[in-house]
Amino acid sequence: MGTFALLTHTEICRELGQRCKHLRLQANLSQLELAQRGGASLSSIRRLEASGQATLELLVRVTQALHLVSHLENLLVVPALSIADAERALAAKQRQRAAAPRRAKKQA
Repeated sequence: MGTFALLTHTEICRELGQRCKHLRLQANLSQLELAQRGGASLSSIRRLEASGQATLELLVRVTQALHLVSHLENLLVVPALSIADAERALAAKQRQRAAAPRRAKKQA
């Protein structure tokens, strides 16, 4: 398994599908059993494992069915800001204002 940073989005999806398959087999579940536990269709599970094509909802359902939902906690974590960074962000946000709507000129 390689580093995700070096992979294309298609390769990352395929790798995640393979990981789901590996975890399913470790749990000694058939594709049908995983589909039933996750409330998904068998064809969706097959597609996930074969090509990595799945909705985010399916990925969450599979993760829950495999009792690995805690692994999602670290997915897309928003980094904590230092106090200085937070103050700079706040100052920049206060400066960003939408332009006032233009009023049509009255004709004399």
